[in-house]
Amino acid sequence: MINAGRFAARMDGEFVVFLIGMRINRPWKIWKWWPVASAMPKMLAELGKHPEMGYLGGHAWFGQTIITLQYWRSFEQLERYAHNRDAAHLPAWTAFNKQIAASGDVGVWHETYRVTPGLYENIYVNMPPFGLGAIGTRLPAVGSMHAAAQRIQSS
Repeated sequence: MINAGRFAARMDGEFVVFLIGMRINRPWKIWKWWPVASAMPKMLAELGKHPEMGYLGGHAWFGQTIITLQYWRSFEQLERYAHNRDAAHLPAWTAFNKQIAASGDVGVWHETYRVTPGLYENIYVNMPPFGLGAIGTRLPAVGSMHAAAQRIQSS
């Protein structure tokens, strides 16, 4: 559903933006990259069933480089999930390192950003719920929320 107009989104307190992805370096080696590519949907399904783990939501893009944009309540919850022996991530990461990492057939990466109030801003014009606008509180981007400099000061 498209939200007509200009909106900005706010989050209560600190949150984490986590970008994670993989790059298919040798597309013909499907048996190498398929296990890596198919691991993330399983993790996201698991996280969706357990909101207490701290995952707030996200989006994914698919191509030679697959990117998943994730929002987490805290860095500590993200770390706890990454090291949880009973969750889907650690076995997938261990398997990647044992079977694929040294070959160079698949690349993996991530970036983690702790975001504090007052240090971010956003705008969504005629967009469906996306990014922080999908997980945060959406507000009309009018008045004190009209310009980027105003929005970043009021976050």
